[in-house]
Amino acid sequence: MSTTVTAARSMTVQGVADVAERITASVASVIEGKPDVIRLSTVVLLAGGHLLVEDVPGVGKTMLAKSLARSMHGSMRRIQFTPDLMPSDVTGVSVFNQQTREFEFRPGGIFANVVLGDEINRASPKTQSAMLEAMEESQVSVDGFTYPLDAPFMVIATQNPVEMEGTYPLPEAQRDRFMVQTAIGYPGVADEVAMIDTQAGESSYSAQRAVVTAQDVAGAVAAARDVHVAPTIKHYVVELINSTRRSPDLRLGASPRATIHLIRAARARAAMDGRDFVLPDDVQALAVPVLAHRLLMTAEAQIGRRSAAEVVDELVRSMPAPGPEPARG
Repeated sequence: MSTTVTAARSMTVQGVADVAERITASVASVIEGKPDVIRLSTVVLLAGGHLLVEDVPGVGKTMLAKSLARSMHGSMRRIQFTPDLMPSDVTGVSVFNQQTREFEFRPGGIFANVVLGDEINRASPKTQSAMLEAMEESQVSVDGFTYPLDAPFMVIATQNPVEMEGTYPLPEAQRDRFMVQTAIGYPGVADEVAMIDTQAGESSYSAQRAVVTAQDVAGAVAAARDVHVAPTIKHYVVELINSTRRSPDLRLGASPRATIHLIRAARARAAMDGRDFVLPDDVQALAVPVLAHRLLMTAEAQIGRRSAAEVVDELVRSMPAPGPEPARG
């Protein structure tokens, strides 16, 4: 039996909470003043999902991804997305070996525990689509052969919402595979002053060390998926998803994949808090970051300057939360 499987079966929710605490503390030593963003990123990691960070240049998008990867003793690859990047650069390619007279597979940048897709919207839709199978099934198919990816596997992609020249919008199928979209935002005054002092000496990122192993994270992901979700919570999530499909402000509601992602993220959040059951609060706290980036607004809503996040927030507030679950056992 593999070490990863053993760790997955033996880890408790308290173990998940401990792993999460070590990761968040490690990342917080590099990314100052953004505890909510760090916690949300850790939720995605422990839920086995992928993260899309969209924000203006210079606020630390790439550093967040790099520090999250460095907190874990695993492999990391960076793919710098450019207009001339080819799908084979992402997935890999089969090369003919003249000595053995056979084709050999050379893995692409997607083969790592944490993959940083920097400025993902600068690559063509064809290249972006090369990541779809990997992000959904944790495997890559090349020339009729399927190659599994190591666990844990997480894609952290960044993109700039301001510069439109030389960029391509993410396909809806690609956006839907990201469990969460978030933004970092500008630092507070005190944090930015502290940043000046930090940059004067050794970089905090250079001093950062791994605090958990890849097996720890894989075990935490497996343990989080065993967190109990009451039937009332499941129905609550499904009703919330369905409300996005009925909303007059939206021309595209959330997909069934969004339902699964919201449940998985809620389970991870509960386990990070040391709970073996999901609360409505978990769902409500994650609804906007999990759902908003998947939705398409109607023209009328766009003219009215409404955002998908506002629509989701209104739907959450208008829907009664389920009451406490009867005692189990």
